[in-house]
Amino acid sequence: MAEAHQAVAFQFTVTPEGIDLQLSHQALTEIYLSGLRSWKKRLIRLKNSVITGVYPASPSSWLFVVIAILATMYTRSDPSMGLIAKIQEHLPVSQSMSAQCQTVVSAVLFSTMLWLSLIFTMRLCLKQLLSYHRWMFEQHGKMSNTTKVWMALVRIFSGRQPLLYSYQGSLPNLPVPAIKDTLKRYLESVRPLMDSTEFERMTKLASEFESSLGHRLQWYLKLKALWAANYVSDWWEEYIYLRGRSPIMVNSNYYGMDFLYVTPTPIQAARAGNTIHAFLLYRRKLNREEIKPVSLAPAPQHKCTVIPLCAAQCERMFNTTRTPGEETDTVQHWQDSDYIAVYHRGRYFRLWVYQAGRLLSPREIEYQIQRILDDPSSPSPGEEKLGALTAGDRVPWAKVRKEYFSTGVNKRSLDCIEKAAFFVTLDDDEQGMMGEDPAASLDRYAKSLLHGKCYDRWFDKSFSVVIYKNGKNGLNAEHSWADAPVVAHLWEYALATDSFQLGYNEEGHCKGEVDSSLPRPQKLNWEIPSECQEQVAQSLAVAQALADDLDFHVFSFRVFGKGKIKKCRMSPDAFIQLALQLAYYRVTVAHDREMFCLTYEASMTRLFREGRTETVRSCSNESCAFIRALEADVCRRLFRSASEKHQHLYRMAMTGAGIDRHLFCLYVVSKYLGVESPFLKEVLSEPWRLSTSQTPIQQVELFDLVNHPEYISCGGGFGPVADDGYGVSYSIVGENMINFHISCKHSCPDTGAHKFGAQIKKALLDLLHLLCPDQSESKKTEASPPEDKKDQ
Repeated sequence: MAEAHQAVAFQFTVTPEGIDLQLSHQALTEIYLSGLRSWKKRLIRLKNSVITGVYPASPSSWLFVVIAILATMYTRSDPSMGLIAKIQEHLPVSQSMSAQCQTVVSAVLFSTMLWLSLIFTMRLCLKQLLSYHRWMFEQHGKMSNTTKVWMALVRIFSGRQPLLYSYQGSLPNLPVPAIKDTLKRYLESVRPLMDSTEFERMTKLASEFESSLGHRLQWYLKLKALWAANYVSDWWEEYIYLRGRSPIMVNSNYYGMDFLYVTPTPIQAARAGNTIHAFLLYRRKLNREEIKPVSLAPAPQHKCTVIPLCAAQCERMFNTTRTPGEETDTVQHWQDSDYIAVYHRGRYFRLWVYQAGRLLSPREIEYQIQRILDDPSSPSPGEEKLGALTAGDRVPWAKVRKEYFSTGVNKRSLDCIEKAAFFVTLDDDEQGMMGEDPAASLDRYAKSLLHGKCYDRWFDKSFSVVIYKNGKNGLNAEHSWADAPVVAHLWEYALATDSFQLGYNEEGHCKGEVDSSLPRPQKLNWEIPSECQEQVAQSLAVAQALADDLDFHVFSFRVFGKGKIKKCRMSPDAFIQLALQLAYYRVTVAHDREMFCLTYEASMTRLFREGRTETVRSCSNESCAFIRALEADVCRRLFRSASEKHQHLYRMAMTGAGIDRHLFCLYVVSKYLGVESPFLKEVLSEPWRLSTSQTPIQQVELFDLVNHPEYISCGGGFGPVADDGYGVSYSIVGENMINFHISCKHSCPDTGAHKFGAQIKKALLDLLHLLCPDQSESKKTEASPPEDKKDQ
């Protein structure tokens, strides 16, 4: 208990001579340094808020404007055209201030107003420039003069050396599409999925909606768009995520994988040390806004990225949890947390990651993690499977939390988990591509990251890091606070920093020295009554049934990648989406159904302030016509037509002209007004049997895929949206690799992750052969992956 005594700043004893104070200088030093770190963070936030508030100008430009105005005044000219004199007349000054001093003060006030006006004008100009999206619809390889001029103006008004949130005030608001356009695009998207009778009925419903209730709902939506930064995002977060009462495990949360072919160290504690330290380094950069804003290039051939994306989702990355409620959950975020929560063999620990205001080194974190691994204590009664509450239905968890975790020791322990920077699971299993059947082991790895044992993850945390016994790692992320690309940016940084910057010594341990006086990680205490344990068991049963029903298949397609697809002058994303359509069609034909399905492809809307996602309805008239023609051995012209249609739909979604978020918000308004729309009710109840998403590599500069191709992450995945459908996540890695993550449910006899994966491989090869026969290689087998190895 020596550490406990060190934490006490002073002690006192009562003696016959009076009170004897015994000060602990070490403890006081700890308190002082910890407080100093807190004040430094506040000052950094204050400084950054000032810099961001005046961007694209800089605070130093104010001094330049003041000096320029004063200099012109001393040349006996009045740049203010009499305004400085007017300010001087109304200046409340004391009689002791001289006339010259009053003039200087008035000039400074005028300079400040002029400076602020210039900043406002520059922001307004940049906002208008960023509202231009015609560049996205121009032909590949050709840029109009208008776009070239626009790009030059964006560079001029964008400023230099922006902080993470510098562009937030300059991003345009998401526009509300015309209701006529949305309904037209909707009807076009469902035409290939309906027969003539069904389509005629839906057209009539849409027409009645437009002529009656639609315009009334649209008016309210436009009013919200004028008032709010984004007319979709808050409702999307609340009604799609937080009000969902079913389990978030599998249904909402998603995962990210470690390197596919490399395990940097087989030592679990060492991998945890580097990984945790890398996450905390990212948090430090995030707090200081030192992360470069993510931006796009106007065309693939332009390496200079000038179009910024919204960074609002980054704010709740750390120190965040989803709190259950009986009707709706809430997302809670704390400004800071100097510890993480760790789970191992049924026990929960608080691990302090700062010592005297200093971030622990990777070697010190490894030392602390090893202490947890070696801890012989047993879980408290009911503690081992407590995490199942976050994996089951939300209402029982909300009731249990209110009844058993609102006071006493349980509240203190729960607060430790929820207020932690993030959650870490030290898993006793070994995962990764290994053994005699690496393909099957990769499927098990994906399932483990998505749901684990259903009680050894804390699914409510913004993200949970999983460190396996053999040194593999991964993460599981909660979806309501942000979308996958934001978490992927963090994950890329952590993987690259772990292997290429921090590294390991020859024995596989983290580098550096250890302060052996570090206080031991604190085991959390619980008092779980039998009634609560019964509810834990019920939640676990619900979660286990969901996990057991999940069929997963992960594979790397290495026959070709975006390199060959681009040589065929085709968008890689459109190519893959058409392959998915073809694969789904062939699977249904095998079951004597011959059908297409409503397809969801996620597209980001972060070109707009607080933008999140929009749906690209990838199944179109053009794609269906092409697939039917292909199966009948007809021409490739339809392929290009379908690809161009998909690219157009994707661009429309990115630029605020999508279908589904507009219809969703119209539906929310109708519910607030207490009116029913048969059209909207039917539209929003349509199942997404094919839900897809691409996870692109955003920080290519962190990975050297030419010299170190083995350092490849397999990406991540998610569960199926419909009980009789598929969830497909894919990542395009380098020039010659595409990773796929396929999920469905065993309970549906018509779906199978492996058979769908086989059809995807066949479809990719068939499409390449059709589009570029000279590029395809018939009967080519997939390249064998390199063996898993350690980076010494």
